[in-house]
Amino acid sequence: MKRIVTVGIVVAVFAALASAASASHSWGGYHWARTVNPATIKVIDANTSDWDAALDRAISDWSVSTVIKPVKEAGAEDRRCRPVAGKVKSCNAAYGKNGWLGLAQIWANGSHIAQGTSKMNDSYFSLVQYNDPTKRQQVMCQEIGHTWGLAHQDESGADLNTCMDYSRLLDNPSPNQHDYDELALIYSHLDLTTTIATGLAGSAAASPVATERIDRISTSTITEIYADGSRRITHITWALEDRGNSKNRPVNTD
Repeated sequence: MKRIVTVGIVVAVFAALASAASASHSWGGYHWARTVNPATIKVIDANTSDWDAALDRAISDWSVSTVIKPVKEAGAEDRRCRPVAGKVKSCNAAYGKNGWLGLAQIWANGSHIAQGTSKMNDSYFSLVQYNDPTKRQQVMCQEIGHTWGLAHQDESGADLNTCMDYSRLLDNPSPNQHDYDELALIYSHLDLTTTIATGLAGSAAASPVATERIDRISTSTITEIYADGSRRITHITWALEDRGNSKNRPVNTD
């Protein structure tokens, strides 16, 4: 069986990083293969009930796109957030004080996304400084946005009035027009086949082989190369209290 490449983003409380705003914020060209526009992508609700409103709003906001039409699918709570082929799964749990507020991962065959997950970390959102509806909404909106193949609009700490920026106040609960324009560019072509599941059926992905080595680690990116040559890339943004202490720090994404 051909190994799929795992690509991940870890998104926390948007500390300022030393990079400028980008005119384009496609995440490495990754996108769902589909034969029609707009593409209907199922988002499995594996969250506890206190996150339902945030997921509903994120799905509604992203549905404004002319090329992506997310639809919520009921699911059982899943702390592990095991991926399902052809769909996105949204989960929450107390994942620990590990530096991240939210984590989104995509698995891809070549440039085509095959499945995605989005995690909210209740170890932080149970704290007074993070337990705020707008802060919750920005992180939920951003994690779901990453699963479409969007990167951040800005990593400088500037406030661009979008959930896809690193606003230090976490006060941008929705996408802006540039996010929708970027999705239109990413999905400007149709494919001969689709990686999107059309029904309720779906299967969990095979786990990568155990042998791995860390190829590169920095304050924001880890690339793991497995024995079969596949890669898992994790992009990290640390919580404010972890800034300055994150370089070469072990990362737990579970």
